[in-house]
Amino acid sequence: MPGARPSFSRAELDAFRGTEVPDLLGPGLRLLFVGINPGLWTAAVQTHFAHPGNRFYPALHRAGITAHEIDRARGMSDADRAHLVERGVGITNLVRRATARADELTAEELRAGGERLLGLVRERRPAVVAIAGITAYRDAFGERRAQAGRQPDRLDGPFAGTPLWVVPNPSGLNAHATVESLAEVYRAAAVEAGVVPAT
Repeated sequence: MPGARPSFSRAELDAFRGTEVPDLLGPGLRLLFVGINPGLWTAAVQTHFAHPGNRFYPALHRAGITAHEIDRARGMSDADRAHLVERGVGITNLVRRATARADELTAEELRAGGERLLGLVRERRPAVVAIAGITAYRDAFGERRAQAGRQPDRLDGPFAGTPLWVVPNPSGLNAHATVESLAEVYRAAAVEAGVVPAT
């Protein structure tokens, strides 16, 4: 049936290992969300944070960042992508290749991904960067003592001049986060970025 949610066998998903998903970036970038790397479902439908159990898009909607909830498992429509771009929201990943789990990535890949991200931030100059996952942030940037939340402003830090948030990973595997708790933090980052009003 048209518009039905796709389904994939394990073998079909495995075929997407190593696939890349293009960044979602537009002019007037205000809030750049950074995932760890694409999952296999994300690679299959070419939509960031696409697994049916992922809470990213429900949290964006609950936070007021999007006007409607994007059906991630089906894959973003052109209208969905345009809506995010119009809102000044972008999405990228630390590591570009798709895996079944983030723990399949090497420390070297995460560090190289951190360097790539810094180059992207220098080029596109988002108002705020929000990295989803404290462990990935620590590994990518060597910030072993970093805590989740708004990071201290440091002139000597890697993101000097760009406000940085480390927000919870929205994956369904993160049992500590709910749509409500994710939305609260995402909204705070979006307020700082000027994507949503403070009140």
